[in-house]
Amino acid sequence: MPASHSTRRGAPTRPGRTAAVSGAGLLATVLLAGTLVGCAEEGEQIPSIGYAIDNTVTTYNANTVAGAVSGARQAFARVLPGFTYTGPEGGPVADTDIGTANAMPGDALTIQYKLNPDSVYSDGVPMSCDDLVLTWAANSGRFPMFDAASTAGYADIDRVDCQTGAKDAVVTFKAGRNVTDWKSLFGATSMMPAHVVAAAAGVPDIVAAVQSSDTGALSRVADFWNGGWTMTPGDLDLAKFPASGPYKVESFSADEGLVLVANDRWWGNRPATSRIVVWPKSSDVSARIGDGSVEVVDVAAGSAPDLDLGGFDVTEVASRSVEQFVLSTSGLFENAAGRRAFAACLPRDELASKFGLAAEPDTDGAGSGAPVDTRVTAPDSLVHQSVAGAVGGRYETADTAAATAALAETDNTSATVRIGYLGPNPRRAEIVSAVAAACAPAGITVQDVASPDFTPSMLRGGQVDVVLAGTASAPGAAGTAAATTAMYALRSGNGSNVGDYSNSRVDQIVDQLAVDDSTATQLSLSTEAENILWSDVPTVPLFDQPRTVAFASGLQSGTVNPTVSGAGWNMDRWVLRR
Repeated sequence: MPASHSTRRGAPTRPGRTAAVSGAGLLATVLLAGTLVGCAEEGEQIPSIGYAIDNTVTTYNANTVAGAVSGARQAFARVLPGFTYTGPEGGPVADTDIGTANAMPGDALTIQYKLNPDSVYSDGVPMSCDDLVLTWAANSGRFPMFDAASTAGYADIDRVDCQTGAKDAVVTFKAGRNVTDWKSLFGATSMMPAHVVAAAAGVPDIVAAVQSSDTGALSRVADFWNGGWTMTPGDLDLAKFPASGPYKVESFSADEGLVLVANDRWWGNRPATSRIVVWPKSSDVSARIGDGSVEVVDVAAGSAPDLDLGGFDVTEVASRSVEQFVLSTSGLFENAAGRRAFAACLPRDELASKFGLAAEPDTDGAGSGAPVDTRVTAPDSLVHQSVAGAVGGRYETADTAAATAALAETDNTSATVRIGYLGPNPRRAEIVSAVAAACAPAGITVQDVASPDFTPSMLRGGQVDVVLAGTASAPGAAGTAAATTAMYALRSGNGSNVGDYSNSRVDQIVDQLAVDDSTATQLSLSTEAENILWSDVPTVPLFDQPRTVAFASGLQSGTVNPTVSGAGWNMDRWVLRR
């Protein structure tokens, strides 16, 4: 379990935009919320909860390269749910409101998916297996016109048997590809509304187009899937954004945030609070807290300046995301020697001690964590400590002589390294400053090129040399209990591999680890992979990212979820008693 520290703080009177929610228990609250949704008159205030995150919301589609590193998974987990969601422990939890997924007997892994007979989008169009077919096609890697962030698991599917418009599908995996993390497939935010794509692309039957590999039709489908769900504040065509969960998008603006309201076509339990406002990183979170607009905060520790969390119950927790440097494989870093030069001058032990989170906090609130030494094992896996012990100690302390020698191998005596991240972020700015001081004696000048418009894809475009981010280059919440996302971010050709690192042996290991969970295989192959990765240095892991999660005093059902889902994983259960 991740380390966490909770504190209860005083609860001063907080200005609010809504009347207090009252009732003799959760059921009464749910009924009240449902009544207000249906009966609110113009100008009447509806119970509302503000939710601040440390990432941008640029798209409805969390599955594209851009979407996977946005805040879409935190914002839309209860807008576009799936067969599972990522729970607080980091693993997939079945969401039977959407349907069921059951393994069938046979040599090849075969899963029967059945959508809830009542499942319907907020625009009245029923959910169908067309949604699963689109998800598979877009993420499978078979059709390169889709800009998918990851093919993990989906690339191993041989076929999806689906009759257009039906409520069930049978997913059959390739022989020998019994993916161990299959329950994470078709999960929350992965299934996009196929009927919207079909209409926009002029492809009336997406299932038939996929089954016949109609590249012309699929190119039009991919054009919309890649960019048709872009979310620009103040400019949303809501017809493109139907919901399949308890909430739907009502509006999005810089001043009013991303407004989610109860979906009146939702067939499950009504949301306890009928209106959630998501405040992305571009919002002034401190000001929003001050004026009573925010009741839930989920941000990387130290990432938001001047936070006053008096009146909140605050938890500091080590997340499933690993803070890391992701290095380019071009320019100075085209040669592994250049990457080793940068790694050698890093004070990883000092960075982990100052910016990480230990089991118990120091008296001054600073962390004293240890460096993370593995990229392909989860911290609570059976083999993690053994793998870390076998490869640990690499680039742990700043070594000016080693950095200078490695730099000389590139025929350089000096170099400039531009580090980018989504800003402003005081904690990451401090990290870059510390690295700049440590690397200067080796002739490496480190420049901080953070910006509010930064995206990890700038590494692939040559605009930066290094990305400072979490697992799979995510600026905000990231990670699960499985190492799947982290591993595939190092696999050749994967969209999340923004540094374009390529090693055929690492690819083979990733593919094998995905289907063989035996302890012996995991230990052997993970150790081999780490030895290669610490030689090639496509990334430099630093420490488990600490996160600050805060719930306003009086908010019920708020539960810390230090994974890719963030605190919003169960936002439909939140209720605030002022």
